[in-house]
Amino acid sequence: EVQLVESGGGSVQTGGSLTLSCVYSEYTECTHDISWYRQAPGKEREFVAFILRYGGTEYADSVEGRFTCSRDDAKNTVHLQMNSLEPEDEAVYYCKSFSCELWGQGTQVTVSS
Repeated sequence: EVQLVESGGGSVQTGGSLTLSCVYSEYTECTHDISWYRQAPGKEREFVAFILRYGGTEYADSVEGRFTCSRDDAKNTVHLQMNSLEPEDEAVYYCKSFSCELWGQGTQVTVSS
């Protein structure tokens, strides 16, 4: 069974940085392309970014220029580098298979002003 496991969440001050990681248990059609979503308390889950197998990326307008996706397939890992964090970025962040209904368990990001 293919699994996704996030890590790297934590607490930072406004303007700080964090790097999230998503480790996939095996490289399959479900993990070729990986998306990131987030969900803040009382809000719907929203798209943040995705990275395709060949490195192409796309970002939500709210994070464009501040967040960067990268991948290291030798380590079965996708990263989400988050810079210039704002209180509005506080949420539980999830990685998800782009093409399969497969989610990680989420990792909490807290941003204090």
